[in-house]
Amino acid sequence: MAEAVVTGEHPAPTRLVVLAGPTAVGKGTVAAAVRADHPDVWLSVSATTRPPRPGEVDGVHYRFVSDEEFDRMIAEDELLEWATVHKVARYGTPRKPVEEALAAGRPALLEIDLQGARKVRESLDRIPGVEAVFVFLAPPSWEELVRRLVGRGTETEAERERRLETAKVELAAEAEFDVTIVNREVRAAADELVALMTLGARDGASTPDPQTSEA
Repeated sequence: MAEAVVTGEHPAPTRLVVLAGPTAVGKGTVAAAVRADHPDVWLSVSATTRPPRPGEVDGVHYRFVSDEEFDRMIAEDELLEWATVHKVARYGTPRKPVEEALAAGRPALLEIDLQGARKVRESLDRIPGVEAVFVFLAPPSWEELVRRLVGRGTETEAERERRLETAKVELAAEAEFDVTIVNREVRAAADELVALMTLGARDGASTPDPQTSEA
């Protein structure tokens, strides 16, 4: 089995891990693998204004909302962070579930985009007593990132080009993160992610291909 490649010093275990990376790198797949093997890890479900893709379930993969509902959530300060991604749809992290999970002492994982990660870093002082580690999930190569995006077949050619342009910007931001994990193989990357929490990785459930279920 291939091993994940990790760069940066390992910080002390923390309850909150923020995972970000470029489009199609496999953030959603790695996060789902963590949740499958470690059900005690609380995984944030982002709200988004984009329509669901085939196989996506409301409340499981994302919370799909209208633009009007998203506007209301912003106005009532219900989002820890939010951003417009790929110049099309808005994504955001509902604040209350994060605060409740951390208050209950559960290790929490936020799987979000680059803009969202930046805003969470700025917002941490609004969650007293919580420290976070920010993890950048990187592809093995640019060619592999393109292969994963094309292979999942959920975007038009124009949408793919737009996402790849965004990915170049996202890849350039790697140095902003505490740790980089290279997603060569889902299980290895998930185990490295869990190692950053207050848990130990273990063998267990099967995991899907890295190209699926990505923001």
